[in-house]
Amino acid sequence: MAVRVKICGITRLQDLHAACEAGADALGFVFYEKSPRHVSIATAAALMRDLPPFVQSVGLFVNAEPAFIEAVLQAVPLDLLQFHGDETPADCMRYGRPYIKAVRVTPSTDLLKCAADFETARGLLLDAYVPGVPGGTGERFDWSLIPPDLPKPVILSGGLTPDNVAEAVQRVRPWAVDVSSGVEAAKGIKDPHHVAQFIAKAKAT
Repeated sequence: MAVRVKICGITRLQDLHAACEAGADALGFVFYEKSPRHVSIATAAALMRDLPPFVQSVGLFVNAEPAFIEAVLQAVPLDLLQFHGDETPADCMRYGRPYIKAVRVTPSTDLLKCAADFETARGLLLDAYVPGVPGGTGERFDWSLIPPDLPKPVILSGGLTPDNVAEAVQRVRPWAVDVSSGVEAAKGIKDPHHVAQFIAKAKAT
């Protein structure tokens, strides 16, 4: 079964087109102002108008106020919500939308408990823990910390690049892989060649 690929941190129309043409299954839009990949509601809505069918749109939020998330949902037709902060299961469920929960993995993280706590999540996105930075760090975590019997689809993130994604898929066998900084020419600017390489290598594994 081919792994699915999400390209996160889309900020420009040309990057959206490049990712879709290369075979991305999902694109991530970051609604977190402290991120260099942040997009405004108006920008995201404009980008979404060019999103082709069967490519999922994912909205990333970090400890956002409910009123802000509701405002985004009013204007932007997101398929999936991604919560990347300290949100509780109740926080994630309140919008009545499918969601995934990001977990920043350390040796002390109990991923089985996370899966039980967030049983309503469609999957767990596993990322590296970097103090004070909720995601997009380009850092990799120890994949051996992922229990083989985790009862949720795993979206593997954190430090993935075209050079290591094939190894990641072979070793972890995730449902999907998620990349942002690993395919960029600069923060918030995707490199179309790296995007195409990443997707091809992930799906060939």
